[in-house]
Amino acid sequence: MDVLVLIGRILFVLVFLPSGVQHLVQSKAMGGYAASKGIPAPVAATVLSGLVLIAGGLSVLLGIWADLGALLLAAFLFPTAVLMHDFWKETDPGARQTETIMFLKDVGLGGAALMLLAFFSYAGHDLGLTLTGPLFHIG
Repeated sequence: MDVLVLIGRILFVLVFLPSGVQHLVQSKAMGGYAASKGIPAPVAATVLSGLVLIAGGLSVLLGIWADLGALLLAAFLFPTAVLMHDFWKETDPGARQTETIMFLKDVGLGGAALMLLAFFSYAGHDLGLTLTGPLFHIG
């Protein structure tokens, strides 16, 4: 089971780590998109979200308080789904479809992050291949 969880963690964070780097490297361009969605201090918000993505992704990947990392990712994903992928405001059918897919992707990944939070918090030190145990304890 330990190896399967490790493989799952690696595959899960493949979405977040490159995206976090892009948030930092292309903060002005991505900040422009955030501004178009009405996000206050869009460049700063882009940089902050990039740091959250990288911290959460590395935490889950390395198993360093992986429950906290999963919580950070969920805290990023749910607001992002609502604020950045507001498909209900789109009038163009193609744009509406794209934003709907992105919204559902973020909500689905947020749900997976919540499951990881519960999993790591409950499993504690019984789950191998992590560098630390959980920060939170559910049980």
